[in-house]
Amino acid sequence: MRINTPRRQTAAGLILLAACVVTADQSWAAKKAPLEIPIYYFRFVPEAKPLLSNLTPPPKNSGQAGAELAIQDSNTTGRFTGQHYQLTSQQFTDIAALEQSLNEQIKTNSLVLLDAPISVLKTANQFAQQRNALIFNVGNADDELRTKTCLNNTLHTYPSRAMLTDALAQWLAVRRFNRWFLVEGQTAEDQAYSTALHRSAKRFGSKIVAQKQWTFATDLRRTAQSELPLFTQGPEYDVVMVADEAGDFGHFLPYNTWLPRPVVGTQGLSATAWSGVVEQWGAAQLQSRFNKLHQRKMNDRDYAAWVAVRAIAEAVTQGKQTQATGLKTYLLDEQFHLAAFKGHKLTFRAWNGQLRQPIPLVQPESLVSQSPQAGYLHPVTELDTLGFDRTESQCQLTQSQ
Repeated sequence: MRINTPRRQTAAGLILLAACVVTADQSWAAKKAPLEIPIYYFRFVPEAKPLLSNLTPPPKNSGQAGAELAIQDSNTTGRFTGQHYQLTSQQFTDIAALEQSLNEQIKTNSLVLLDAPISVLKTANQFAQQRNALIFNVGNADDELRTKTCLNNTLHTYPSRAMLTDALAQWLAVRRFNRWFLVEGQTAEDQAYSTALHRSAKRFGSKIVAQKQWTFATDLRRTAQSELPLFTQGPEYDVVMVADEAGDFGHFLPYNTWLPRPVVGTQGLSATAWSGVVEQWGAAQLQSRFNKLHQRKMNDRDYAAWVAVRAIAEAVTQGKQTQATGLKTYLLDEQFHLAAFKGHKLTFRAWNGQLRQPIPLVQPESLVSQSPQAGYLHPVTELDTLGFDRTESQCQLTQSQ
């Protein structure tokens, strides 16, 4: 026999059921409050120097924007896994003020993303050692940090200069562009990049056949076509290599060299941690989300900060780590890997804390290649053909803080 339930009674039952579900859900949420994971982002922004070229100024939120996207990405997953990530960001034009803020903010188990000179990274690392915290270098490419100045409580998600120049040198060796004409600037950064180029040339069988320093204050916007061909006269060369990290003169070299040769280095074909033209390996999705959030393209500092936050979230979620010591141990373990839109799982080098990663080779509007190049083998991972391998570094991080 079929029993017909009155509609009013059915509706009342559904309302009661819904109320019970809401009450139970609220009760569960009260018992399972998300674990709060605070992350700090600090950046030193030096005063911009006058340049010969009219460059588009870098974004004011460079780096910070990547961290913000990563926080958003991590919290999307965190809703289901029980974590909530919070970002506190500060930028400084004065080093003393930055170090004072680091002293105040770095506490036990603090997680800090830092884009600053070596001196500040050293100070922050001392605070981290004293207070059991962990620093992520998201903007300093100095090779010294990966070879001699070993910071035990600091991991590097930003690539070293050696990684960038090795990536270029591999591609040039594959193309048999083995004779380099090197043009370098006068700044300390340009000299450091030039030093890295010399190392990479020797490592991958190329030769610097001529080297000149750009010392002129001329307005290349008006005189490049007459001055640069004469400046780049010399012995036969396959490529013009430029070391101009600030972008003072290097942008004028393409199509103005004495011999019709490609320009590579800090301008022309460049090696970088990330670029807005990278769309392979699922990166178009990341680029789209970043552009939607910040209305611009993602750059190398954005990516370094993004990958640092995502590494933290991976260690918290998969490694079940919440303390700085445990996070560091998990991230340096050979079993850790991070999928990060580069066509290769990323890992940290246990001896110096450097994130292994492929390096895109780009021109302004397209991806040309990505290193390591095919055929460069390594007993552990081909990613260790970029930058300083274990035997080339004096660093040996300890697993404990």
